[in-house]
Amino acid sequence: MPITQHLLDRFVADLAPHRPVAVWVHGSLAGGDYQEGRSDLDLVAVLPAPLTARTVWRLALLHARLRAEPLAAELHCSYLTPQTAAGAGRRHLTWAHEELFRRPVTPVARRELLDFGRVLHGAPPAALLPPVPDSELAAFVVRDQREFWRPMVDKAELWTRDIWVDHGLITLARATVTLQDGRLISKGEALDLLPGMGAPEEVVADVRSRRYGAPARAADEEWSQRRARLTRDYLGPAIDALVASYG
Repeated sequence: MPITQHLLDRFVADLAPHRPVAVWVHGSLAGGDYQEGRSDLDLVAVLPAPLTARTVWRLALLHARLRAEPLAAELHCSYLTPQTAAGAGRRHLTWAHEELFRRPVTPVARRELLDFGRVLHGAPPAALLPPVPDSELAAFVVRDQREFWRPMVDKAELWTRDIWVDHGLITLARATVTLQDGRLISKGEALDLLPGMGAPEEVVADVRSRRYGAPARAADEEWSQRRARLTRDYLGPAIDALVASYG
């Protein structure tokens, strides 16, 4: 993955003037399921001081300068400080989707960092992040399925898009395993489990082919609409059952 490594090296070098305490990777790159050019690059940087308006401006410039690098659009980074690292509900400055905004570093992301996070620079995650209890992780997973994914299933117009089909199915399978035994699994493992969970096999095959190979079929209008219907018909009752069991 020379292109990915070059981008990470460039990012860490460009961040050096901010004197980061740590830079970490979580998600698929840390967990061993990374697909160059298809997977996001999920990073967390811990900076030593409160993020002033000047710091925010300089970080925006840093990311703007990276835009010419291959894969830069897939690089997402949340910025913490040692004083703000605790508390999964706290919203942190984040660069993602080519803009700056604030969002939490979720219990899932924190557990990924603590369990298998990759250190690019500085201190390891356990030196700065508190443990994530199983109860906190489970509560977040249930809430995410109930309050985010279940309402989205009712918005039919979303589900003709690849990203909603892919993430909706994979997130359900990962949530199920986490609630059953506390484990975090990869997207590949989630795809392996979905047929046994009753997910429509032709849709699972479509997701797998886009993530790991050439698409099995063109995303024409007829297939997009059929795929959306199959996915929504499966996800709605499956999420309801999961929330009823664990919520």
